[in-house]
Amino acid sequence: MSIPKTMWAVRQHQSSGELRYEEVDTPTPKAGEVLVKMEYTPINPSDLSFLQGTYAEKPIYPVIPGIEGSGTVVSVGGGILPKIRMGKRVSCTSTKGYGGSWAEYMLTSAMHVIPIGKLEFKQASMLIVNPLTALSFIDIAKTNKHKAIINNAAFGALGKMISRLAINNNIPCINIVRKNQQLIELEKEGVSDVLCTSSPDFDKEYQELATKLSATLILDPVGGPSSSNLLKLAPNNSILMLYANLSETFISIDSRILVQEDKQIKGFYLANYSSKKNILKSLADTKKVQKLIAKELKSKIHHIFELKEINKALVLYRNNMSKGKVLLNCNKG
Repeated sequence: MSIPKTMWAVRQHQSSGELRYEEVDTPTPKAGEVLVKMEYTPINPSDLSFLQGTYAEKPIYPVIPGIEGSGTVVSVGGGILPKIRMGKRVSCTSTKGYGGSWAEYMLTSAMHVIPIGKLEFKQASMLIVNPLTALSFIDIAKTNKHKAIINNAAFGALGKMISRLAINNNIPCINIVRKNQQLIELEKEGVSDVLCTSSPDFDKEYQELATKLSATLILDPVGGPSSSNLLKLAPNNSILMLYANLSETFISIDSRILVQEDKQIKGFYLANYSSKKNILKSLADTKKVQKLIAKELKSKIHHIFELKEINKALVLYRNNMSKGKVLLNCNKG
């Protein structure tokens, strides 16, 4: 196919700066690289962190944001793997220093694309970050012999994946939501042990259930005072595993609780966790995701915007994060 010399992309010119829809040069792949004609790309909590300048990667501005997406490999640089990927429909993630997925085309490492076969592009755009994170949490729970887990923000896209996988793996899971309506909807979907933080008896109910189930792994994307409270009320030897900071506030906890009750606070960053796996385990995980994407790891889509509507898309996503994923259609309208 003919590749244009220029493309349209979302760019940010400084940390926390405004997003602009601009025409830029289309990148050309070098050895080990591929060029993906993008179809869809989601907005994830990690993208919000990137925009605020608090993400692990510190970009050189101006930068094209976007961590994952889907599309077709239309051009490749030298090397065996890029040539194998040529023409393939893929899920893909950005490569540090290359620019991201919120564009008509994305340049990335050939190692960062996964062939998707006949899987449709919308779900394929969300194949990597949330599904692999959910699988990793189940692996962590099993490896460290946690009898049960605590799933904070259980009504979100990733939270629902965690609860479904926990059921499939016979791991008891306490699912925590903020609104009573969310509790009702999860229970309608067959999810058990759902607690609502707005209940006046939440602390008592949570502590009793966590003790009963010996739930010692707290999976938490919220941060702040609510996370401190979850760890404080959890059984001895519990671990609070933070994988985001949606509250944008600090955790404060009496250090004596950590010392005397043998509790821990740990961070989880998918790229770091994945880098410690061998290639065979990584391949096995991606194949498992593709098998489960139709049900257990499926994400509900709330709304789809065009790339040029990025600022409207961000407002909707920030205000409705529990209603489903917001996607960007990367084909220029």
